[in-house]
Amino acid sequence: MRLPLSFAVTLLLSASMPAVAEQPTKADAVQILQNGSRPSRTGDASNFVGSVRLDPLFPARMPSQMSGGSVTFEPGARSNWHTHPVGQVLIVTAGLGWVQQAGGETQEMRPGDVVLIPPDVRHWHGASPTTSITHIALQEQAEGSAVNWLEPVTDAQYRR
Repeated sequence: MRLPLSFAVTLLLSASMPAVAEQPTKADAVQILQNGSRPSRTGDASNFVGSVRLDPLFPARMPSQMSGGSVTFEPGARSNWHTHPVGQVLIVTAGLGWVQQAGGETQEMRPGDVVLIPPDVRHWHGASPTTSITHIALQEQAEGSAVNWLEPVTDAQYRR
């Protein structure tokens, strides 16, 4: 029995074509976390001096342990001294701010700057006395914690 040519070509092509990929599941699909879908909150007074707004960008999601947020410090506002078990990256998006490692000089941060903070380095960061600052903060968790909060930065420590 002879097969029609069109049927034979179809069989030949289908045998050489890769299998169609399965549709991704929700767990492995690309997601967009819509702006405004995660509410802003005020920085906890036990971790910050002054007015601070935290805008969560994304939570740590297995297998990654990284989370990110946008943080805005009003003039004079700052974090307490703190450390991060796996370090932290700050990407400055607006304003003028300061960052200081314990025992070091206060350094200026400006839009476009990327601040790399090594693991377990005691530091603080925040706005200058006259200008607010916004930065994206990226940090990873170790044993369920991304930050170890310490005591407030005093006014004397904050002044340059």
